[in-house]
Amino acid sequence: MSGLKPKAQRLPQWMRRPIATDQNYPDVSKLLESLQLNTVCASAKCPNRHECWNRGTATVMILGNTCTRNCRFCNVNAGKPDAVDPDEPARVAEAAKRLNLRHMVITSVTRDDLPDGGAQAFANTIRAVKEAMPEVSVEVLTPDFVEHLDVVLKAMPDVFNHNLETVKRLQATVRPQASYEKSLATLRLAAARGGVQVKSGLMLGLGETDQEIFQTLEDLFAAGVRLLTLGQYLAPTREHHPVERYLSPEHFDELAAKARLMGFDGVAAGPLVRSSYRADELANNKGPH
Repeated sequence: MSGLKPKAQRLPQWMRRPIATDQNYPDVSKLLESLQLNTVCASAKCPNRHECWNRGTATVMILGNTCTRNCRFCNVNAGKPDAVDPDEPARVAEAAKRLNLRHMVITSVTRDDLPDGGAQAFANTIRAVKEAMPEVSVEVLTPDFVEHLDVVLKAMPDVFNHNLETVKRLQATVRPQASYEKSLATLRLAAARGGVQVKSGLMLGLGETDQEIFQTLEDLFAAGVRLLTLGQYLAPTREHHPVERYLSPEHFDELAAKARLMGFDGVAAGPLVRSSYRADELANNKGPH
């Protein structure tokens, strides 16, 4: 595989995609607005939101849209969050029902201001969705509240996701308020509890080497992760951590093949792959390659 390249200045052609919307896009947008729900799709400026909303899917972001952390890769607002809304789980369940979802992804901002980090809000939302739609599978993408993880797991999500985001060497730069070891401990505990698929993801192009990627994949696999996403990092603004390299689609294919050889059950890897991209397919080990 190729090594590090000089810092990329222009977006390569493979990162460009046309913005196309059909009837589902405004329908989903209006529904989420009417229910006063946030999405990571919009808050993080996900490049796939048009495709996903056109498919009638969205990743709901609970606990507001203001994060208590200020990671250098993330576009979500940082500051003092609002109080927890006790009615939000019911509105999330209503969205799942009206969108007729088969698989729902629930994530949140990080809420270090809450005693449990927001774990109970996740549990309440999982239960509300499953009560409204018993046939739907629920995936959660949580912060690193390992001390309160049992609260979430007892609500029986089908997929537990926590993103490691980057290699160990870059954690302090990219995630200064997080910890590589704490994230691995969160994933390890979820895997040890059993009964849930465990998932994690990395952003690539932050300055890591391929060898560091391989070591990180080994750490994730050892922690019990079996579903994996690998995507290209895109800096939301000039003030965020810069893109150090753009990995080609072929490079992602090589990394995905390596991950599968290591034993990962499901791998989604590509320049535009994000942690919740076509999550229903990845949960069934049929994710985009």
